Amino acid sequence: MNFLAHLWLAEQTKTSFAGAILGDIARGADLSAYPDDIAHGIRLHRMVDATTDRHPLSVAARVRFGQGRRRYAGIVMDLVCDHILANDWKKFSDEALPDFCLRASIDIEQAAPWFLHAGGRAIEAQGFSKLLISYAGPAGIEYAISRTANRMRDPLPLIDAAKGWEAVAEEFRADLPVLLADLKRVELP
Repeated sequence: MNFLAHLWLAEQTKTSFAGAILGDIARGADLSAYPDDIAHGIRLHRMVDATTDRHPLSVAARVRFGQGRRRYAGIVMDLVCDHILANDWKKFSDEALPDFCLRASIDIEQAAPWFLHAGGRAIEAQGFSKLLISYAGPAGIEYAISRTANRMRDPLPLIDAAKGWEAVAEEFRADLPVLLADLKRVELP
């Protein structure tokens, strides 16, 4: 799951939008410095990631990537899930995608001190909203792949693993609703 899916799950579970994103930024198990709702969102994000990685549908999808590409398949699948979710948004929400993205982004922007505390940067609502909406198009996913790859020591394996991501998305489209339904039931221990 990438940003959009984590935010959708936060909405479904009535947890923190900021925590849903901070789950990738905050480090360590001690979250006592964060407000309870954000700490809960961070823990939920981590549990969702762990559950997604072990889910039979995710495992089967990663196997399709083949030897040599499987190591980066999880990153590609996270973006594929956001692409499918953005394109099929009306199946998952009555709220228009741009409205949801802006509402979530404004909430995240207001939590800027917690992003800075985690060692990240403050998120600007308009820009983040546009990023989320961009996942609906191939260019948005290509940009996300490129951005992610450029943060790696060796970007080429991720770029190689991402080749053909659109076909992977079509193959996984029917599985995403099942995966999301299972993730909505994730509970913290």
